[in-house]
Amino acid sequence: MQQADTISAIATAPGESGIGIIRLSGSRAIAIADTLFRSASGRTLADTESHRALYGRIVAEDGRTLDEALCLLMRTPHSYTREDVVELQCHGGSLPLREILALTYRLGARPAEPGEFTKRAFLNGRLDLTQAQAVMDIIQAKTEASLQMAAGHLTGCFSAKIQQARHLILELIAHLEAAIDFPEDDIDDIVIDDVKSRIGELQQQIAAMLAAAHTGRILRDGLETAIIGKPNVGKSSLLNALLGEQRAIVTEVPGTTRDSIEEYASVGGVPLRIIDTAGIRATEDVVEKIGVEKAREYVEKAALVLALFDASRPLAPEDEEILRLIADKDAMVLLNKADLPAVLTEAELRARLPQKQVLTISTAHALGMDALAACIQEFVYGSVQRGAEASFVSTLRQADILRQVQAHLQAVLETVDAGMSADFIVIDLRSAWEKLGEITGETVGEDIIDQIFSQFCIGK
Repeated sequence: MQQADTISAIATAPGESGIGIIRLSGSRAIAIADTLFRSASGRTLADTESHRALYGRIVAEDGRTLDEALCLLMRTPHSYTREDVVELQCHGGSLPLREILALTYRLGARPAEPGEFTKRAFLNGRLDLTQAQAVMDIIQAKTEASLQMAAGHLTGCFSAKIQQARHLILELIAHLEAAIDFPEDDIDDIVIDDVKSRIGELQQQIAAMLAAAHTGRILRDGLETAIIGKPNVGKSSLLNALLGEQRAIVTEVPGTTRDSIEEYASVGGVPLRIIDTAGIRATEDVVEKIGVEKAREYVEKAALVLALFDASRPLAPEDEEILRLIADKDAMVLLNKADLPAVLTEAELRARLPQKQVLTISTAHALGMDALAACIQEFVYGSVQRGAEASFVSTLRQADILRQVQAHLQAVLETVDAGMSADFIVIDLRSAWEKLGEITGETVGEDIIDQIFSQFCIGK
C-alpha cells in the first residue's frame, strides 16, 4: 500500500492529565519518531517489529530531554490508518505535548486536519463511511443506548444491512441483463415476477429502517427538550431531578431563572438536551422580560416540551398562555407538587388537552419520575424495537439517501407495471444500488467525504 505524507497531532483532550498522546501516521512516521525518540535499550524503531512498545525519552535537536515516554509502533497495514503509525505516550502537560508536537513538524510531519486519521482509515479501506462516522459517535455518546448504537455501527451491523440490500439489487440486475442478452431463452416473465417480489420485500426492510431513523437521530444527537411553566412551579427542581444534581438555583423568589439553562441528561437511556426556561409571566424587569421571550422561542423549536403546572393552585393567566403555547406541540403535561393538597387535577388538564400525556409528579420528593422516564422512552422509541440500536439509521444524511432509494425502487415497480423492457428496469435498479453505496462511502463524492470528516476532532 502506498502511504501518504506524514501527519501528526495530539490525540488526547486538552488540559493536564497523567498521559498525553501524540500520534503520527504516514510514510515517514517511523523515521521521524526514530529521530526524536531514544529508547532506554538503545533499540531503534526501524529495527523493531510491529505492535511493540519501547520505553525511553524524547530529545530536542540540541539533545535536551523533553520528557519520558513510551513509544508504540504499528506498521502498515496493521494499524488504525493502515499506514505506519507511531504513538508517543508522554506526560499529559500541555507544554511538553506542544513542544514535542512542534518537534514532529520540524522533522517533516504536517499538522493533521480534523478527522484525518479516521479519513485515512476510510480511504485505505479499513473502515467504511458508516463505521468512520461511528468513531465520532462513540466519542460523543451521552447514554448507554447511544453508545450501543455507535458501537454497533462501528462493528458493521448497520453496514451489513446496507451491503445485503446492495447485493440483492446487484443480483436482480445480473438476472435482468441475462434476459436482455439472451432473449431467446424466454425468461423475462420469471425474472420480472422475481423482481417485483424481492423489491417489495426490500421496500419493507427500508421502510422499517426509516421508521427507526427518528429514534436513531435522537440517540445520536439528543432530544431537544424545553421545560416551561410559570414562576415557582418547579421547573428548575425538575431539571435538577432529571440531572441528578443541583445544577439550577432553586428559591421561592419568582423570576430566579431569568435566562435559559441548557444541560444534557440521560432519562431512561434517552439523551435529552434540556433547556430550563424563564418562568412565563408578565414582568417589567427588562432582563426577565428577555428571558420570557426566549422561553417562548425555545418552546417553538423544541422537539418535546415538558409543561409544568402547580397542582396546589388553580389555573392562572400564565397557565392559560402555556396551554395555548403547547396546544400544537409534542408535549407532556406535568402536574407538580403532588405532595400538597390537590386543587388542580389531572382530569381538568386532560379535558383541556385531550391528546397530551398528563402525569402527576413531585420534584421535591422525586415522585412520578420513573413514570416520566417511561413516557419519554415511549415517545422516542414508539413501535421501534429496543435493543436493536446497532442497526438504527443515525443521521439525516443516511435517512435522506434511504428515501431516495425508496423512490428508485418504487420507480422499478411502476416501470414493471407499465410493461416496459428490462433495460428501463435496470436503470432504476442501478440508481438504487448507487445510492445505497453513498451510505457506506463506495459511491460517494469527495466533497461529501471532506464535509463529514471536517466535523471530527483533531487527533482522530
